[in-house]
Amino acid sequence: MQKIKSLMARQGLKSPQENMADLSPVENLRIPSKEELRELREQPIDPQAEQEIIDSIEEVYFSNDSFDMVQHELEKLPPELNLQELEEYRDKLKRQQAAVSKKVADLILEKQPAYVKELERVTALQANLKLAAVICTNARRQLSVSKEGFTEASLGLLANQKRRQLLTGLLKSLRTIKTLQRTDVRLSEMLEEEDYPGAIQLCLECQKAASTFKHYSCISELNSKLQDTLEQIEEQLDVALSKTCKHFDVSHYTKVQLAYTLLGKTQTAMDQLHMHFTQAIHNTVFQVVLGYVELCAGNADTKFQKMQYKDLCTHITLDSYIPCLTDLCKALWEVMLSYYRTMQWHEEHDKQENTPAPDDAAAESDELVDRSYVKKKLEHGLTRIWQDVQLKVKAYILGTDMSNFQYDDFIVVLDVISRLMQVGEEFCGSKSEVLQESIKRQSINYFKNYHRARLEELRMFLENETWELCPVKSNFNISQLHCRSPSVSPSRQAVSSASPEQDQLSLFQQYLQEGNPFEMHIDHKEEETEDVLASNGYESDELEKSVYQDYDSDSDVPEELKQDYVDEQTGDAPLKSVSRETIRSKKKSDYNLNKSNAPILTNTTLNVIRLVGKYMQMMNILKPIAFDVIHCVSQLFDYYLYAVYTFFGRNDMPVPSPSLPTHGGREAGAARVVGPACLYESSGLGLISSRLRTTLNRIQESLIDMEAAGENAGVHIPAEDRKEKVPSPHLSQMVVLTNSGTLYGLAQRVVATESLVFLAEQFESLQSHLDTMMPAAKKPFLQQFYSQTVSTASELRKPIYWIVAAKAIDYEQMLAMMAGVKWDIREIMSQHNVYVDVLLKEFEQFNKRLGDVSRHVRIPLPVSNVLWEHCIRLANRTLVEGYANVKKCSNEGRALMQLDFQQFLMKLEKLTDLRPIPDKEFVETYIKAYYLTENDMEQFIKNHREYSMKQLANLVNVCLGSHINKKARQKLLAAIDDIDRPKR
Repeated sequence: MQKIKSLMARQGLKSPQENMADLSPVENLRIPSKEELRELREQPIDPQAEQEIIDSIEEVYFSNDSFDMVQHELEKLPPELNLQELEEYRDKLKRQQAAVSKKVADLILEKQPAYVKELERVTALQANLKLAAVICTNARRQLSVSKEGFTEASLGLLANQKRRQLLTGLLKSLRTIKTLQRTDVRLSEMLEEEDYPGAIQLCLECQKAASTFKHYSCISELNSKLQDTLEQIEEQLDVALSKTCKHFDVSHYTKVQLAYTLLGKTQTAMDQLHMHFTQAIHNTVFQVVLGYVELCAGNADTKFQKMQYKDLCTHITLDSYIPCLTDLCKALWEVMLSYYRTMQWHEEHDKQENTPAPDDAAAESDELVDRSYVKKKLEHGLTRIWQDVQLKVKAYILGTDMSNFQYDDFIVVLDVISRLMQVGEEFCGSKSEVLQESIKRQSINYFKNYHRARLEELRMFLENETWELCPVKSNFNISQLHCRSPSVSPSRQAVSSASPEQDQLSLFQQYLQEGNPFEMHIDHKEEETEDVLASNGYESDELEKSVYQDYDSDSDVPEELKQDYVDEQTGDAPLKSVSRETIRSKKKSDYNLNKSNAPILTNTTLNVIRLVGKYMQMMNILKPIAFDVIHCVSQLFDYYLYAVYTFFGRNDMPVPSPSLPTHGGREAGAARVVGPACLYESSGLGLISSRLRTTLNRIQESLIDMEAAGENAGVHIPAEDRKEKVPSPHLSQMVVLTNSGTLYGLAQRVVATESLVFLAEQFESLQSHLDTMMPAAKKPFLQQFYSQTVSTASELRKPIYWIVAAKAIDYEQMLAMMAGVKWDIREIMSQHNVYVDVLLKEFEQFNKRLGDVSRHVRIPLPVSNVLWEHCIRLANRTLVEGYANVKKCSNEGRALMQLDFQQFLMKLEKLTDLRPIPDKEFVETYIKAYYLTENDMEQFIKNHREYSMKQLANLVNVCLGSHINKKARQKLLAAIDDIDRPKR
């Protein structure tokens, strides 16, 4: 098509659109010139040949209008030009051009009639358009006349009215916008008044109104300002929410929650609240500890504020430790109380709004979801907050080494932590494992050091003890010495003593509105300390008088009548408090004081009881180390028992237990009592039972540091294997046990032994309580302690009082006098021998000295019975020994022996109430054995192994010649030898 256009242009032809522009109604179509027509006619008319020429034209000539055919043909020329070939090629191109021109001319001629016809139609259309233009001009002129006459006057009024209405609405909108722009002042006032719900409500209404006028350009800036204000309100609301963590106020918290509800951020508020509680705990404890550290540090340059809390706790001094701990617990209590009151507020709020509007199902569903979320979040937060509290207090507890604390101070610490654990249990039902573990670590460390010091202190007490009687009330017991109940800690006791109704309330209920459970402790600390000190009987004169006072029965008795014992032989007036029957009988074995049966104990006993009371306080406050405490309590008793035995139960005579060393105190210098010792060995008295021997050996092996004895007895050697042991105590040089006038220290022996028995009785009264505190796995230890140690205390009476009995009577003198008696007499005597009177005189003297001792120390009935039993038993065995030394004896001599013994028994029964007389059958059986026949004598030897081999052999030898021949004598001696052989 483009080729045709170009051809037409070259031939002077124009397209129909171009001709329309310059075509006049009378212009005719241009006719080709004659030369052109002739040229066209001269060209071949063969259509086929013409078509072949056109087909031979290169395709590139039909590509596009920008094709440069001249450049194309020039580029096709060969490097070497040939004129003939060029002329031939030129002719070919002319033929192709002529064929194309002829083809175009034919096509033009073929379409000429249609072209002329269309041109005529265009000319007619042009004439019609000119006519239409004239008609439009006339119509516009007529409309202009109508407009001036009618439209402008009427429609102008309508337009003005509409504009007025628009301006009125605009004025109203502008006034609203002006009001919106001034709301920031009112919002600031409401925020200062902490009216957060009102501020949010106003801000939301302003935002809603602003959205109505968003088509105004000034509103976009106002919207941005309102959004910033709302964010500012949320920030202040978050600050207000954080304030409730330390001091909960119902009205304040209600405003905050209502504000978050208006914002639709109830769940977000709860998340933020828990974050604030966590932050409050951290900030609170840090500020409390920091305040004490800076106060104690003075002007130190150390930058404590940049320290971590855990490191800061290590800078607390010992003096400020307890006040800081108390303030710390007070502050944490306020935080936990705020959380408790927060939960309480939500519970009450849920009850009040439990009936939502029935017509708003969607809102009801959302509110139920929020309530459920808040409830679960608060319940889960209990454990989380208590865990944070535990970790903070744990860091404080472990930050200081409390091993050197005073006992009362450490008890205060335990009491405060115990109260805090009670708070935790009521707060979330927690057993406070973190606190228990941390305080257990400190307690074990402290208690080991404390107990080691107390054992050393007890050793000092024992080594300086003169074993003088410490008078107390007749009803004195361990509960009077430590005032606090074993199961009640100091602060709890103070609380529980306030009112019975409060015992049924939890701490959060008691201190919901005011007060603090940790304030009670501080208020009563000084008072409680005074109670403990006063009840010890050392610091307060008034309380000392109440504990260590004389008995009321003596208040109206003159001093000269206040004698503890009156012997009838002295003729002194009897005491007012002693019964007539007692005075009448001087053979009474219980040498009582006139002060009734008051407990016999010493200052050291009171000290042990006081230590037991302190240990029990610690055990009850801190149950996890109950076993360690009870074990240490048992060591106090063990050491006291061992000391009493060491001081008074051993002397230079053989001791039943070879492993127990002989005591080398003042008693070692006493005269050696060979006779009674031999009697003891042969008589089988069983002074120390196997159970007591085992107990003493166990104490010596587990508790006594034997290597520190001797020169280094007073020095504690810090060897690893001996650090838990204590050196064996030594009897004070003030205590003399060799004076016969005092019955070899009988008063001191009675005080020591009976104080141990009293201590054992007090331990027995504590057994049930200790059993409840002891872990189940450790209860066998407690049972073993009571069955093998506590119950053996009274068994020490036998070895201790036997020493007195062995020395109080001169058994050697009696043996010498018996050796001078002639027993082979031939007539029956009616008068007993002199040695009986001498022996009875010894017993009367013993009875008198016993009375003298009882003026200073009450001698209980069990003690007097043991003493008399030992003396009588030794006397009877001495009689048998004396009879066994006889070389010759007749039947009349045997009768004299019986007479002597009966006289001894008759007089002895007037001196003592002890029945039956110990070893009475032992003597009688031996005397009567003289009359036995050979066969009976053999059976006697086999059955009565309580006699020594010497005594049995002497019995056989004395009977020789009377009713036993030499053959029978050899047989009987052989039988005795057979009995003795296994022993050798």
